[in-house]
Amino acid sequence: MLPMSDVIHLAITGIAQGCAYGLIALGFVLIYKATEVVNFAHGEFMMLGAFAVLTFSEVLGWGFWPAFVLGCLSIGAVGYLVDAQVMRRIIGQSQASIFILTVAFGFIFRSLAGMIFGWNTQSLDTPFDGRIALGGGLEIGTDRIAIVGATVMLVGVLYLFFARTRVGIAMQAASQNQLAAFYMGIPVKRLVSFTWAIGAMIAAAAGALLAPVTQVDTTIGFLGIKALSGAIVGGFGSIPGALLGCLLIGLIEPFADYYVPSIKGVSAYVVMLLVLFIRPEGLIVQTYQKKA
Repeated sequence: MLPMSDVIHLAITGIAQGCAYGLIALGFVLIYKATEVVNFAHGEFMMLGAFAVLTFSEVLGWGFWPAFVLGCLSIGAVGYLVDAQVMRRIIGQSQASIFILTVAFGFIFRSLAGMIFGWNTQSLDTPFDGRIALGGGLEIGTDRIAIVGATVMLVGVLYLFFARTRVGIAMQAASQNQLAAFYMGIPVKRLVSFTWAIGAMIAAAAGALLAPVTQVDTTIGFLGIKALSGAIVGGFGSIPGALLGCLLIGLIEPFADYYVPSIKGVSAYVVMLLVLFIRPEGLIVQTYQKKA
């Protein structure tokens, strides 16, 4: 039986990990709601974001926060261009073609990152290097707290953006019915590209915030697959569902790794399979049906 302090430590670690998965999953869901495309290269936006922040902060010496902002904006520009220059041109093609293209983007991004930044693991200095004592000998890293805080803040900002701004409301309209939005004078193509940019920026933020935990290398983008699993568990197409599913997987992972070490690293996929068997639509069903 685990001591209570260890249970609390594993739970806090799991919540922080789940929040990190949730940040990545937000981009998956936003892009899917706007285009019905599952971007399997989304984890690589996170990886590129970590390298971009590392470059601006460590190589150019601009400090973490300016590097964080510039890194997220630069990867947002990459996301915008990927849709505007490539994805937009294959609208109407088979889902298999789109799947293969996004997977190919993942390989391309990893190869470019390796050629430019190297294949070795690198570290990023952040303001979240300390630890906070919670009493009873229990400590938690400030990097974990930063991930949770950033997730709460970004979810709040996104909610206000989609609920209170003209652009956000227009993006919601375009995601529900692109043809009707077009006839209403909404620039659908531009908004779809902007959605890709937002998703890429969120993924880049997750990469920078996770850097103290995972370090920075070309393989950290594979965390996107676990985030995708969380989104499927919660109900793909539902933002609250994606966050809930990712938190659930994040909480289960450290306990599963401790009690059942033989499935270490794959517990997220086991949970996904169990949920799909019991409730294929996920924990939270999308509140509306997407219209053609």
